[in-house]
Amino acid sequence: MSPLCDCCAEHITKLNQQVSVMRKEIKNLRQMLDSAVRAHRKQVMSVQAAVSKIGPCEDDKDRAPSPSPSPQAVLEKGNIQTVPIGYISSCFSMKNGTPRQPTICGPSRAELRIQQSVFNNPEHALVGLEQYSHVWIIFLFHKNGHLSYKAKVKPPRLNGQRVGVYSTRSPHRPNALGLTLAKLDKIEGDTIHLSDIDMIDGTPVLDIKPYIPEYDSPQTRIHQDLSDSNIGHIGAAVLSPNEDKSVFSVQEDSDTDADSNLVGSLLPQNISESEKSHNVGAQFYLPKDLQSVLKEVKAFVTQDDLCQPAPDSFKTKPPLLMVDHPCYGEEALTTIAGWIREPPVSSLDVRFTPHAERQLSEFLPTHLPGSSDSDSPRFKFLQSPEEAAAAIRGVLSADPRSVYRRTRCRDRLFFFTLDTADITCWFGQGFAEVLQVRPAVHHIASM
Repeated sequence: MSPLCDCCAEHITKLNQQVSVMRKEIKNLRQMLDSAVRAHRKQVMSVQAAVSKIGPCEDDKDRAPSPSPSPQAVLEKGNIQTVPIGYISSCFSMKNGTPRQPTICGPSRAELRIQQSVFNNPEHALVGLEQYSHVWIIFLFHKNGHLSYKAKVKPPRLNGQRVGVYSTRSPHRPNALGLTLAKLDKIEGDTIHLSDIDMIDGTPVLDIKPYIPEYDSPQTRIHQDLSDSNIGHIGAAVLSPNEDKSVFSVQEDSDTDADSNLVGSLLPQNISESEKSHNVGAQFYLPKDLQSVLKEVKAFVTQDDLCQPAPDSFKTKPPLLMVDHPCYGEEALTTIAGWIREPPVSSLDVRFTPHAERQLSEFLPTHLPGSSDSDSPRFKFLQSPEEAAAAIRGVLSADPRSVYRRTRCRDRLFFFTLDTADITCWFGQGFAEVLQVRPAVHHIASM
């Protein structure tokens, strides 16, 4: 038998790879089918158990129609019928390449238009929202493909290790609800312009809530608790003096300065009113160790007053903890899984070929005026080729491939769409290289 030529050998190798991939897919389908059969059996058994508990029934003629449950009763059982308030128009048109978290790709942008079917005047529902810098978006994972879910999942950042689904942000959950914190850029009528997003184009949005650091940030909560409990109620404590005058009664005068209250009102109970009126003289009744403590408390109050936001301020940043407090370090405020900060999968180095850089430079920004029938491609959301390059680096540095594709699939080519550009790249050991940046096919067809 004559030996095969190089062309035939390469063709046979590709066919073997395709057969291997098909076998894996068949295996996955069999597992899904087994899961569906088990779920069906459980449902049948539950129905049979419910029927067996029901005694002999009367004829349908004698049976009164059962009243339909009220909306309140349905709501109390946790059963609701969701109505999307709008749909996301995003720079990500497919699951492939969409960031798993909003912080991965900062330049990512989207628009959300409130449906008129929900509100007759959608713009009225957005009045006041422009006073916030960030908003919570509650949405549906509408591109899951199938509704099966498991108690344990394999997050891509864990590179194949299994953890409980509720300890992850996996989209495959009993209720396919998603939550993301997006930056609010501006509001125009009934449309919200967002950035720092991780949602696919067409995502149904169920609700919008403003992000308020005083409610949502653990750091700010700890700061407020310290301010309220340790400082705000210091005048309410009443202590009895002992022999060495190290414990004093604390009195509060609302008409005096806060600093005077802290230094001048912490006095022994047996001194005269004239002595109490002199803040400086009061220190002679305090031991030296308590004098240093009072100085620290005074410094804490002064810094706390500086950190408080103005009453009419809506856009606030969480105040920084500028003094020591009972919690030691950031870990005392919030605790997260170790693999989030130090995942087994390291970030990738991203580079562009000269050909890809030239193709990317040909795209026109969305805000640049020009003829609509120009041959040059134009972005819809991204404002410049430089911003598009930063977005591509953000997506690829986090390795958007699934665990299966990363560990078992031999095809290293990867395709995804960003705004109006189709990106072709390939993955090597510790890096990703962009090969082509072409206008998206669906965008050309719609022009």
